Amino acid sequence: MEGKVYSTSGEELRSVTLDDSIFSLPINEDVIWYAINNELANKRLGTAHTKDRSEVHGSNAKPYKQKGTGRARRGDKKSPLLVGGGVIFGPRHRDFSYSMPKKAKRLAIKTILSLKAQSELLKLVEDFSIESGKTKDLVAILKNLGANERTVIVLSNNIEVAKMIRRAGANIPYLTILSYSALRAHDLFYSRNLLVLEDAAKKLSEFYTEVEARQ
Repeated sequence: MEGKVYSTSGEELRSVTLDDSIFSLPINEDVIWYAINNELANKRLGTAHTKDRSEVHGSNAKPYKQKGTGRARRGDKKSPLLVGGGVIFGPRHRDFSYSMPKKAKRLAIKTILSLKAQSELLKLVEDFSIESGKTKDLVAILKNLGANERTVIVLSNNIEVAKMIRRAGANIPYLTILSYSALRAHDLFYSRNLLVLEDAAKKLSEFYTEVEARQ
């Protein structure tokens, strides 16, 4: 698959060949749905917790005698039927996370990259850095590339470059910055602009080839 590389000023520089095993796959909607739901489930805290009648504070004694009052029978003040009593079938602390097969996860990421490439929402950008670390400099580059809404930038693992771009992008609410080796299906799928640095695109191919060779 052919891809166009753009400069930080938005000009088309050259064409490069992209790995078809990453950017030209058929769209598999099922595995995308599976990966996104897995990420959302793993992010859930599961801390909502209500007390049942064994946990609320109160006496176990009967509030009044069983017979002779003309009132309904009461076991204790912690009954779920009384104000201040326990909660019936309320939410309990739980772990929502579950594991997903690694091959399926990789397939989901590659399928989303293919989807964005085929939808022309993916742009290859020449390698750049924000030497100043200032937000306004990164905003200017995004504006030149037409990325003014929900944008994801995929970086290589160059520590210094990544550090300055992340610093510059920290205050941009619609921007997410990811490493090529730690992509997230949810962020990729819902992005309106996917900017992949040229070096990161090469590393993506090497990364998935190496990982799958070890399987």
